[in-house]
Amino acid sequence: MPFVRKRMFAPKKQKAFLYLIQELGYTQKEAQRLIAKGRLFVNGEPMTRTAGEIEGEFEFIYFEPITRGLEPTYEEEEFVVFDKPSGVLIHPQNRYTPYSLIDELKYQYGRDANITHRIDQETSGLVLCAKNKQSERDIKMMFEQRDMKKKYLAFVHGDFKKELTVVEPLLRAEDESAIVRMVVKVDTKGKASKTFFRPLEYFEKLNMTLVECVPYTGRQHQIRVHLFHVKHPIVGDPIYGQSEENIVKFLERELSAEQRIKNSGAQRLLLHASELAFDLYGDSYIIKSKVDFLKTCLLHVM
Repeated sequence: MPFVRKRMFAPKKQKAFLYLIQELGYTQKEAQRLIAKGRLFVNGEPMTRTAGEIEGEFEFIYFEPITRGLEPTYEEEEFVVFDKPSGVLIHPQNRYTPYSLIDELKYQYGRDANITHRIDQETSGLVLCAKNKQSERDIKMMFEQRDMKKKYLAFVHGDFKKELTVVEPLLRAEDESAIVRMVVKVDTKGKASKTFFRPLEYFEKLNMTLVECVPYTGRQHQIRVHLFHVKHPIVGDPIYGQSEENIVKFLERELSAEQRIKNSGAQRLLLHASELAFDLYGDSYIIKSKVDFLKTCLLHVM
């Protein structure tokens, strides 16, 4: 379990954040943030005052990364790239999440290493990670300025006949009900969004197409929504293209694997981050996934 509750001892009265800095190597900002989040317990009660003092025995909950042996697909001095499997979270959802990609990264490269962007839990593929604070800032700036070029592969329903650029604004619903809290839709009130699609191979017996996807903007669920909008939803998508009843079942984890396969064609979302292209510190990089995604798709649908 990545989050560990550990008994500790302060031999003299002192500021709690100073103890965490000296004993565990946190920065002052990190130590005070963890205290404010209620991670430090005195006599079983959380201390949330960032200037609070401790003496004697107390408990502290902290992140202790674990590994499942996932090896990077590409590595440089300042950054590393992982080919994330489908089903693995980027970050833990809560302190009980058993494993996420941030575990693997920090286990292998230390506390200062960090993930610089996100892909959905069920989306597989390339995730660019910084090895230190400076490269983290530089890489995140690259994403903000849209200097990162990304390509995805999607296995979609139907015969996707020709190249297509979809320019449709996307709006994330603000309603808090279960049905819409994860749903994004095409809406004139949304943010400008653009995706280029190129069909690669049509499988007539399956009536499915392998499609290359190039997002020019980075909206949540952008590729999924744009493909659904042009009536080619991604195989295995449990939200876009599904009935309200089945969306609710999925969000509440009540949709069986058999139901999902029947409804959407696969037990996982068949979307894969396949390529990253960018310039960093004077060098140009084109990094491609080593996963045979088409083979993965065919295993899931046949």
